[in-house]
Amino acid sequence: MVVGELTEQTDVLVIGGGPGGYVAAFRAADLGLQTTIVEENPLLGGVCLREGCIPSKALLHVAHLIESADHAADFGVAFTKPKIDVEKLRGWKQSVVDKLCGGVKQLAKGRKVNVVQGHASFQDSRSVRIEGNGGGRIKFGHAIIATGSSIRRLPESVLPADCCIDSTGALELENIPKTLCVIGGGYIGLELGQVYAALGSKVTVIEMLPQILTGCDTDLARPLIARLKNQFEAIHTDAKLESAKKVGKQVEITYTKGGKQEVAKFERVLSSIGRKPNTEGLGLENTKVVVNQQGFIEVDDSRRTAEKRIYAIGDVAGNPMLAHKASREGIVAAEAIAGQKSVFDARAIPAVVYTSPEVAWCGLTEAEAKEHKRDVKIGKFAWGASGRAIAMSRPEGLTKVIADAKTNHVLGVGIVGEHAGDLISEAVLAIEMGAEAEDLALTIHPHPSTSETVMEAAESVMGTAIHMLRK
Repeated sequence: MVVGELTEQTDVLVIGGGPGGYVAAFRAADLGLQTTIVEENPLLGGVCLREGCIPSKALLHVAHLIESADHAADFGVAFTKPKIDVEKLRGWKQSVVDKLCGGVKQLAKGRKVNVVQGHASFQDSRSVRIEGNGGGRIKFGHAIIATGSSIRRLPESVLPADCCIDSTGALELENIPKTLCVIGGGYIGLELGQVYAALGSKVTVIEMLPQILTGCDTDLARPLIARLKNQFEAIHTDAKLESAKKVGKQVEITYTKGGKQEVAKFERVLSSIGRKPNTEGLGLENTKVVVNQQGFIEVDDSRRTAEKRIYAIGDVAGNPMLAHKASREGIVAAEAIAGQKSVFDARAIPAVVYTSPEVAWCGLTEAEAKEHKRDVKIGKFAWGASGRAIAMSRPEGLTKVIADAKTNHVLGVGIVGEHAGDLISEAVLAIEMGAEAEDLALTIHPHPSTSETVMEAAESVMGTAIHMLRK
């Protein structure tokens, strides 16, 4: 970066180096555009890679390994109780992050993408000022805002900052508390709750809504909730946190449930109540970019904002806040800037909860079908009839296919069970290709495999299921 107020110029300026931003920059570079990324962190990869998706999945792998070792006793294979070396575990987790961040850095270097460390804010629709690393300005032909999201926090009057940690703090794995209270029953809280439960913490979840994992199909959530009730000390729904305070080395929380006030003490409290888009402090008021009431930047199908030279992708451009959605949007924006007719027209965006069992879904859910009064047919296949699931002693799973009642087109698929996140891609492709339930039913799947359950659920839609008795 040129020091002082001297100005650099670039064809495409990408603000944010996460899974949306760096993918957009790399695609733009591949299309022959001079590209610059401005990222506040020294490492590319974003929150997802540095302190979110990747480190959490690394720790979840360890948690699942501990659970599997314990479960093996049912087969006649007994292991001694695992010894947890927290420092070594923390180092291994960080090595995964460092390796992937290093890979992204090399990809940027190989594509000759200019990377500037600092904070960018728009001076106008053609330039940004850089704070940090000597300052300066960058003029651009087009810009892509990919600043992601940040942790949503409760008011200090309810949960003071010194009384809790957030998901980033939880992933630092400072130590393993004897008792942990998770505020929020969404996927992040549940994933981290399982990690700490496997490592030895007694975990309690407090969720203000009627059920944990709100928005997930109840059929899919049921097996996971059953597992969590065995792993966690307690799960309180319809429970509202009222206050928290430090009492010695513990945190005392007060919450209301069923009209009654409850008090409990925990060694540590994890606040996990969602995320909010990072649209503040970008100087958007100096442009025509429109931010809606939810804090999201309004974009068209090509991810172009009201300021025609500026695009927005990822968490700042609306729900769902998922890395793979951001990456696809980044490619669309880069191609649109390069003059290609590229639009974000995904029929299905997969969502995965990486708990044990995993939960994955895409397209229309049963609840959404009812809400929109869609006439649908639903096929279900319980993993209790899956040879592979039984052989793995994981029969609690379920695969569910939702199809249009008239055309039989696949509208949605949900899976709960071992490696559901790896199985859901077939369903996403089916929806994207306009496949019918019969297409899934007639596709030969390997036996024995849990992927067969997709075929079996589709057969159930068609009324041709072999491994189910007809009602």
